[in-house]
Amino acid sequence: MACCTYCWVLMGLLGISCEVTRTVDKMCIEFIANRSYSCEDLGLEQIPEYLPFTTEVLDFSFNFLYALQSPTFSKLEDLVSLDLTRCQINWIYGGAFQSNSHLETIVLTGNLLLFLADEAFTGPSHLKHLDLTQTGLTSLEFIPMQDLGKLETLILGSNHIQSIQFPPDFPTKNLKYLDFQMNIIQKISANDIAILKKTSNLTLILKGNNIAVIEDRAFSSIFFYSLNFGGCINISVILDGLQGAETVVLWLGSFEDMAHGIDISVLMLQGICNISAHELNLQYHHFSQISAGTFQCLTKLQKLDLTHTFLKMLPPDIVSMNVLKELHLSKNDFMLLCDISSAAFPNLTHLFIRDNSEKLNLGSGCLETLSKLQYLDLSNSQVQSSDCCNQELRGLSSLRHLNLSYNRQLLLHNIAFEECANLVILDLAFTQVTTSEPEGPFRNLHLLQSLNLSYCQIGSSIQYILQGLESLNVLNLRGNNFESGTMLNDNVFRQTPNLEVLILSSCKLPGIQTKAFYALRKLKHVDLSYNNLIAFSSDIFSNLRSIYLNFANNKIRIIPRDMLTSLSGKSVINLSYNPLECTCSNIELLTWYKQNIDKIEDSDKTTCSEPKSLAGIKLFFVNLSCGHHTAQIILITLVVIAVIAASLILITRFLKRKYQHI
Repeated sequence: MACCTYCWVLMGLLGISCEVTRTVDKMCIEFIANRSYSCEDLGLEQIPEYLPFTTEVLDFSFNFLYALQSPTFSKLEDLVSLDLTRCQINWIYGGAFQSNSHLETIVLTGNLLLFLADEAFTGPSHLKHLDLTQTGLTSLEFIPMQDLGKLETLILGSNHIQSIQFPPDFPTKNLKYLDFQMNIIQKISANDIAILKKTSNLTLILKGNNIAVIEDRAFSSIFFYSLNFGGCINISVILDGLQGAETVVLWLGSFEDMAHGIDISVLMLQGICNISAHELNLQYHHFSQISAGTFQCLTKLQKLDLTHTFLKMLPPDIVSMNVLKELHLSKNDFMLLCDISSAAFPNLTHLFIRDNSEKLNLGSGCLETLSKLQYLDLSNSQVQSSDCCNQELRGLSSLRHLNLSYNRQLLLHNIAFEECANLVILDLAFTQVTTSEPEGPFRNLHLLQSLNLSYCQIGSSIQYILQGLESLNVLNLRGNNFESGTMLNDNVFRQTPNLEVLILSSCKLPGIQTKAFYALRKLKHVDLSYNNLIAFSSDIFSNLRSIYLNFANNKIRIIPRDMLTSLSGKSVINLSYNPLECTCSNIELLTWYKQNIDKIEDSDKTTCSEPKSLAGIKLFFVNLSCGHHTAQIILITLVVIAVIAASLILITRFLKRKYQHI
């Protein structure tokens, strides 16, 4: 009873004060000291005076400028990149950038330009990138060209331009990227684009225009890097205009929201025979009546994209496409892997068949002829195998990257990828993986560097599934629940001594034993977020320097200082979304936190949960005064002495009464 009395007295006398500081003023964010700033969406009507004259990169988007004049940026003479997106600019007067001779990039997206002076871009001697997206342009003649001689990128998308007839002084010497997407261009003549013959390796974007007429051979003798006519309905018209043209990339695909594109016929694709292209995209069109003749003009391609073209099979008598390296067949309707006629592509290195709409049966040896295949993506294609995967992947000795994620179920027998011993990356995420033997199914993959087993329901298989993976650098075990619950000191990771990245998030772990990661001496990144950890245990990584630790979204309340001091070097820690106490019981964390803010990730989301008066306050803004004032100490001392004296008097009187009759 006496002890309880002391406790209540002390609690009443000890004054603990809490102080919270908050930042009120909206300031531009400094990314690189004296060089890079973001003033995005601060409601500003002028350039802040406090920005240093050495500023090189400025994001001033979503503010209010209305008009640009010579004094607007006169102080910032070192500007190299300027973003003025949606600043409600209507007028740009002569000499607006007169003081900014180093300016290379100007972004004016989303400003309705009513007036551009002839000298609007006078000043920058090295202007390379100009973005005029959504600026209300109706003609190229509205843009003053005399100061744009060194322009490399010109973006004119989402305007009202009807013609791409270029003015005589249009800058072509250094031009590499020209974007007219989402305008209202319907007709292109040879005279319109004759000036483009002065360019080389140009990327020309015309997607989203309803082009109905192109003069035959209008693009002849022009060499492009990329030509993009995405979403243009009449492919025959485009191919007639491209006769004699050369390009690395030819983009004729449609888009998912454009009513399934158009039906591609054999006759339509014959126009490609007289066009030099290395890569062709036909995504989101129809191949309702595909035949061997469909591919007769595609034999010189190195990359072919037939994503979502409603294919159920490729004709078995396709003429051999010996040059083809990369083939995209995703979002189609294949039922059997053998139906892609892989023998027609003997030199294929990359094959994508992801998001297949039907359950894809891998068959046996369907890809056996692809001895040079290095990258295979069969993700999200409803693959299910009770004997994975030696027969299915027979002959793929060159395979380096295999993606079987987001499929149904794979039962791995013995050595699962015996003929794919050179695998470097294996992704099985969100596919139920079951092993039939107490031996590692990957034990022959001695070169494997990255293994994704997230949400694979591997359970007890973790005890041996890592056998043979001595070269593994990245291991993702997110979403797996282990039988013991706690990560034990059982040297699960002794087979992976070179592991640098380990992801154990969402595994419902309540705790981790001290030597669970003892064998991992090269760890640099550990993700333990979204678990049930109640203690922050840095001692399990005490032999490591400069490590990233993610303990976000756990149940950690108090962290002793000795658990933090071991985080040396350039270590980074994430404690966001934990129910951290901002009381004197946790003063060591609060003190360390402020002294090591450079080690904290997501500090904006690292907040207090207790006491309720500070709930939601960022740790950095909390100041606790946990000491006792001199008067309080004297008062406490007197109270304690008085209580002890009173207790002694009572005990003495009690003893006298008890023994006075002896």
